[in-house]
Order: sequence, then C-alpha cells, then structure tokens
Amino acid sequence: MRVLGVDPGLTRCGLGVVDGRPGRATMVAVGVVRTPGDADPGQRLLYLESELGTWLDRFAPEVVAIERVFADVNVQSVMTTAHATAVALLCAARRGLPVVFHTPTEVKAAVTGSGRADKAQVTQMVTRILGLEVAPKPADAADALALAICHAWRGAQESRLAALAEGTRR
Repeated sequence: MRVLGVDPGLTRCGLGVVDGRPGRATMVAVGVVRTPGDADPGQRLLYLESELGTWLDRFAPEVVAIERVFADVNVQSVMTTAHATAVALLCAARRGLPVVFHTPTEVKAAVTGSGRADKAQVTQMVTRILGLEVAPKPADAADALALAICHAWRGAQESRLAALAEGTRR
C-alpha cells in the first residue's frame, strides 16, 4: 500500500510517501512545503495546493493520511492548520483518493508503542523503521512519514477486518 502522509501546516506542511504493510515500510519520498508567514493567505494556500497536487501526481498514493487537527488555546494556529488540512483533503478528493485522519496519539502509538512519545522518539523510530541513515528533518517531515507508516500498518489491518466483517454479514 502506498500512503502519502500529510502533517498539515501553512508555514510548514510535512509530506512523506511510504510503501508499506503491517510490520514493513519503505520510504519513497519526504519533504516539506514552506510558505512565507508574511505572504497573502490565499496565495499561500494556492502554493500549497500546487505542491500537494504535484506530490499526488508524481507518487500516485493509494490513500492520503492526514493528522487530525489538535485544538489548543492558540486559535490562530488551529485555523491555519485547518486551512492546510482542507487543501490536502480537496487535492485528494479531486483525484478520487480516500483520505483518513489519524490523531497524534494514534500515530505515536503506532510507531513507538506509546501514545505519549515525544517528537524526538517519533523521529528516532521513523528513522529506524525506514532504515534511514539520517533522521528526516524538520520534525514536520518525520511526522508526515510517521503518519504514512501508521496508516500502512493500521489501515491495512482495519481494511482486512472490515472485509471479513462484510463477508460475514453476507
């Protein structure tokens, strides 16, 4: 299963493509789309849309895994993250790709075994799981790969269980 992981953000949007199945994952690509904080918000969103579209067309994922927006006290930050999330959702929908959302706790648990792992632990495990010589930087890139790994491992299992349940109902 090829998964594009998206760690949404308007200033930095992490992207990671992984080929994987439960217990195995290989990195295909990783990067970060950056937009200047002082630029017009509409132009920033258009640039993000263009870059996401390029990644979707170039790497042809089967599914897009996006981190679920975490609402905290910084409403401005939540809003810009939600805008970036909407752009990723729109780009995937235009291509008929399924989109799944994973919480940060789910992702951390999938790659480290603990839903309370810190960013350094997530990066370390992503590096180990993918057999990388150098840790992906910045953290947004590592987080995008972690999302893709999480879905490749958990999503495949959930799909099999759903298919079994459907077969039982028939």
